[in-house]
Amino acid sequence: MPLVARTRRIDADVDLLDVAGADGIVFEKGADGLAGRGEALRIEIPRLDAGHLAEVQQALAGIECHDELARPGTGPVAFATLPFDPGAAAAFVVPEVVVGRAGDGTRWLTTVGAPGSRPEPAVEAVEVVEPRPSHYEVSGVQDVDAWMQTVADATKRIAAGDFEKVVLAREVRVTGDVALPRIALLHRLRRAFPGCFTFAVGGLVGASPELLVSRTGDTVRAHPMAGTTPRGGDPTTDARLAASLLASTKDREEHQITIDMVWETLLPFSSYVDSEPEPSIVAVANVQHLATMVEGRLSQPPASVLELVAALHPTPAVAGWPLAPALEYIAAHEGIDRDRYAGAVGWVDAAGNGTWAVAIRSAIVEGPTARLFAGVGVVADSDPAAELAETQAKFQAVLSAIVRP
Repeated sequence: MPLVARTRRIDADVDLLDVAGADGIVFEKGADGLAGRGEALRIEIPRLDAGHLAEVQQALAGIECHDELARPGTGPVAFATLPFDPGAAAAFVVPEVVVGRAGDGTRWLTTVGAPGSRPEPAVEAVEVVEPRPSHYEVSGVQDVDAWMQTVADATKRIAAGDFEKVVLAREVRVTGDVALPRIALLHRLRRAFPGCFTFAVGGLVGASPELLVSRTGDTVRAHPMAGTTPRGGDPTTDARLAASLLASTKDREEHQITIDMVWETLLPFSSYVDSEPEPSIVAVANVQHLATMVEGRLSQPPASVLELVAALHPTPAVAGWPLAPALEYIAAHEGIDRDRYAGAVGWVDAAGNGTWAVAIRSAIVEGPTARLFAGVGVVADSDPAAELAETQAKFQAVLSAIVRP
């Protein structure tokens, strides 16, 4: 069935979380974001390779478009949460209605439907009344002692030269007595982590601090993060911990593995790629990360953001390095199905622009149950107890937003 997309400028300033409602889509950071409702088109692919992702781009390009703004995020837009395993299937959704906003104050409405379909809707929030659970059960999926032993085993494998780094994750499940309140969870995450990407796409809800890749015209950016330390409410203590993180040989080496991979992966697509000479500290509510901005200019014609996602995912920050033996070790020893945790979440438009975050600090929410994940980068001198403490700190980002009185 042929589809037509129509985009027009709007003046209304509607909260994107409220536009998405209880079952819509939202992806936002600060003043920039998109929210969608309904499903005009669903594009399913069997695996995350460049060829199948190109089919998504072709499907978007095949939608007739009447766009009075012609800027990134206008016209037909497809959203997805991509699995951690690049060999797994994924589904992209083009909503019937998308409301967008940009940091310069521009706001727009896009509708997608059959030619001659119903008139475009008014821009309005969806009123949602969500039940509030009266109690929760929280349980770990893996045995803690066994997981720590796996970390210790991984350090021995690294010392033996099997790989340089492997990321190991833990899973915790939260179950309420009624369906978990998604809108309330999103609002809490946005308040707690205002500098992160707040998202709800296909049951995956979270607030990620890490940009996997974005493409705006011929500009490409990535903001990889690797290396973490806790933070609390005391500025002096936080500053001391940040200084220790910047001085940590273990964390700097772990971080550099990821930066080198991102830089080398983007270079073939680009006329130039540059990165900050030194990592900086990115602080969120409960932890601090080492981060380095990587930016470049894409060669002509510029690659679609989906090509860049296919090339970059998964990065050493969520898998390890070298990639193949690290993934093999994860599959054999981690003991959980990551599903879409540590995959990618974001959007792409018909021109190939888009923004994709690494799907960390997230939960897969299904009715009364949420599956939470937290991972750590294991290198030669990793300490199992310290790595366990890091996962506990990372779990708090989403857990504290779910389990509220």
